[in-house]
Amino acid sequence: MSSVKRREWRPDEFLDRFQVLTIPLGDDPDGEGLIDATLVRAPGGDNAPNGAVLYVHGFTDYFFQEELAAFFTARGYAFYALDLRKCGRSLHDGHQPHYTSDLRFYDDELNAALDVIAEETAGRVIVAAHSTGGLITPLWLDRLRSSDVERHRRVQGLLLNSPWFDLQGEAILRTGAVNTVIKGIGRVRAKSVLPRALSSAYGDSLHVDRNGEWTYDVRCKPLSGFPITFGWLAAVRAGQHRLHRGLDIGVPALVLRSDHTHFAGSYRPEVDTADCVLDVKQIAQWSGAIGTRVHAVAVPGARHDVFLSLDAPRRVAYDEVQTWLTSTFGEGAAR
Repeated sequence: MSSVKRREWRPDEFLDRFQVLTIPLGDDPDGEGLIDATLVRAPGGDNAPNGAVLYVHGFTDYFFQEELAAFFTARGYAFYALDLRKCGRSLHDGHQPHYTSDLRFYDDELNAALDVIAEETAGRVIVAAHSTGGLITPLWLDRLRSSDVERHRRVQGLLLNSPWFDLQGEAILRTGAVNTVIKGIGRVRAKSVLPRALSSAYGDSLHVDRNGEWTYDVRCKPLSGFPITFGWLAAVRAGQHRLHRGLDIGVPALVLRSDHTHFAGSYRPEVDTADCVLDVKQIAQWSGAIGTRVHAVAVPGARHDVFLSLDAPRRVAYDEVQTWLTSTFGEGAAR
């Protein structure tokens, strides 16, 4: 279990007026030396009658979405985000970016972040997560529900933004034979890189220096993504297969996604209004597997990160979150 000194918040190097807290995690179970995670705290959360939000990013990502933080703080929530081990602010020399051999390892920083938030805020926490984070967090909550009831009671809801519930692409990639190959290579050559490179279409659609409107550090979020290793993919597939057997996160959930997918090898205007990373039909198929109180919404014209969509679908996404907050918790109107 990590040890966090509560009063070591310092200014964030990426976002003005945000603060960060390092969560030391000790020796990496995957053999890459000392590791840590980084908890980010948004300004404006001192008076937070509705509790807090804990946001978890996806693969080739880190927290930079100031607008999302402002949405929640305006509605009476303290907002926190977690850069997981070897990701974003927590990526250090000698680390394979985003590498883990088991998604359960992330429980350490998620638990520690939840503890810090519980000490700093009065209410319960809504966990929000994107893409791979949207796979990691329901698996974590399912484990908490059965093994750590006190921590689980601190969570009141789960908001997922295009969660990675299954492996996209050709059907053969999801067969038992391919899964056996991934698992086998993941055991003996865990950090070998898959031969298939990621497309830059998504990054090129987002970044202000290409075709988008968002400013972020491409060292933390490269336009073409970080390399995918067999060991990491095996961990993801193990998590997806566990989810497919059915989870019980024990709290109400909202799952947002785009209304259609458009895969592309390079940027074209069509990717601005579609998910060009994941197959949204798979998200729709598996959303009900995470629990018994799941509300799933397809946002027309949304990107993979619905909160980085063009203005009109982004407004729809925020309206859906507002409706969910009000109908589920009776709170959340902008102040």
